[in-house]
Amino acid sequence: MTYILIHNPGCGSSKKGLELLEANGVKPTIRKYMSAAERLSVEELKDIAKKMGGVSPRAFLREADAKAAGLAETASDDKVYAAMAENPKLIQRPIGINGKKAILGRPNAKLLEIV
Repeated sequence: MTYILIHNPGCGSSKKGLELLEANGVKPTIRKYMSAAERLSVEELKDIAKKMGGVSPRAFLREADAKAAGLAETASDDKVYAAMAENPKLIQRPIGINGKKAILGRPNAKLLEIV
């Protein structure tokens, strides 16, 4: 299986997550989701939530950025997915995906739980 890292190279936590994976022998495929060419679709975001155990997209939403972007705390999951797909800055990172499992790397050591 290929380990995929949803990664923002401009984020210190994301960089540390990548370093941790590599230090443990994991060579992930990098998905630079902030790039227009590599943005995550609503369907991909729903798949990540499913792989995280069927969580709400709020489990990997950057709440402070969501508030600043005008996303209401009471917004439906569909609205949250749409906002995240349109504005990838709203997505918490890093996220590791390995097969049928995904995990938010907060703290970064969690990324190793699905290796």
